[in-house]
Amino acid sequence: MEKDKETEVIPNTDNTDNTDVRQSLPSALGISWGYVKQQKRGPKGELSIKMIVDAAVAIADKDGLAAVSMNRVAQSLGYSAMSLYRYIESKEDLLLLMQEAVCFYEIPEISEINNWRDDIREYVRVTVAVFCEHPWFGDIPLSGVPMTPNHLRIVDWALRALRDMPLNDFEKMSFVLLVSSYARSVGLIQRDMIRAVQAGSSPEAFSGLSYTAALKQLVSAEQYPYLHPIVASGAYTGENESENTVGNDFDFGLERILDGIQAFLDRKQQ
Repeated sequence: MEKDKETEVIPNTDNTDNTDVRQSLPSALGISWGYVKQQKRGPKGELSIKMIVDAAVAIADKDGLAAVSMNRVAQSLGYSAMSLYRYIESKEDLLLLMQEAVCFYEIPEISEINNWRDDIREYVRVTVAVFCEHPWFGDIPLSGVPMTPNHLRIVDWALRALRDMPLNDFEKMSFVLLVSSYARSVGLIQRDMIRAVQAGSSPEAFSGLSYTAALKQLVSAEQYPYLHPIVASGAYTGENESENTVGNDFDFGLERILDGIQAFLDRKQQ
């Protein structure tokens, strides 16, 4: 699945009067939904919301979220910070638009055969990838449910996998939250591992493999009666991966979540 290289803002195409809708949306949400017209003021009218957001994403990808400021973004574009405020009211709005920009993915075509497990696996894979491709993404605290177009398209995609299930709306959204929470957790762990390796560590050090011998001496059966046999066997640090019958830890966890959903469905249909 190829990610679109351009930031997409989905325009409002509803012919109804949306005055009340526009007034109820915070500034950044209005921009994301296409309710805010492109400003023409400024030098030669060359600056745009898309240019500002793309520049901010590029800075965050390269130097981290802490490097993103209205001044830094403006300088990278050759403008003053005041020029940016004509288009985006605050840094908080900019952060929301950055998140929205990197969440634009081409959703796979719907298949005639609904293999819901495969669909959820792909949904989780794409969600995890966002955290790894844009490490700053997980540094922005959650501030509420998804409200922007691209985020909601991803939620809609997850719900599509559950379309033929005998579930009520609450159950569907609860399952989407469950797999989304797992994807976020996995994404953050994989992101942190990538960061550690880039900083000079190694995958073996991150997993604890480099310290297996020391742990076997430190983790005694008296102090850690249940952890001790796990450390002694090498399973804690992945010492004997060739003997691992489970496979990838993260995939194993996802499969057990999917098994749980299936078990829930089976009970409902009894």
